[in-house]
Amino acid sequence: MLNRHARGFFTALFSPVARWLLRIGVSPDAVTVVGTLGVVIGALVFYPLGQLLWGTVFITAFIFSDVIDGIMARMQHRGGRWGNFLDSTLDRVADGALFAGLAVWFFTGGANPPIAVAAIVCLVLGMVVSYARAKAEALGFHANVGIAERAERLVSVLVVTGLTGLGLPVVVLFVTLCLLGAASLVTVIQRIVTVHRQSLEEPEGTATERSA
Repeated sequence: MLNRHARGFFTALFSPVARWLLRIGVSPDAVTVVGTLGVVIGALVFYPLGQLLWGTVFITAFIFSDVIDGIMARMQHRGGRWGNFLDSTLDRVADGALFAGLAVWFFTGGANPPIAVAAIVCLVLGMVVSYARAKAEALGFHANVGIAERAERLVSVLVVTGLTGLGLPVVVLFVTLCLLGAASLVTVIQRIVTVHRQSLEEPEGTATERSA
């Protein structure tokens, strides 16, 4: 939902930045890598230290690189498979670091194992959501459906985590993570059902080797 409705706004907002970066010789790939490193540092350094507010601020400063690199690639007419692969792979790294950082803090200094477990569940289900789509597309299906795509997951967890750092009761973060986990599970099921329906429409005799 956010991907569909916010893309135009953020494209207009960050296009001047993208043009400037291209003008000084920065490549879209470099922006992707630096943005991911920023998110990983914010999540795995600030969050485990209990700095939920400043960690969120730091991460937010880098998270928009995922928008900027795409704008830069389009400006250069370089929407190739390599850029798509790099972007998708590093997105998984950033997402994993985000939830892992929360889990580390709440298993240790935060002393709230239920939140830590909820963060791990979100991490795992978020990876399955992404994998389900990638595997479907690799097999020739489409699975771009669901109520919990990456943008929704990131916005919800970052906003509530930052507010928790400002004093919002931690139970709100716990409920948010539980809802996010449930939404991710529903998304996985939606994608499985979508691909299954498409598979039933395949001609008889079509078979694809299964692998782990």
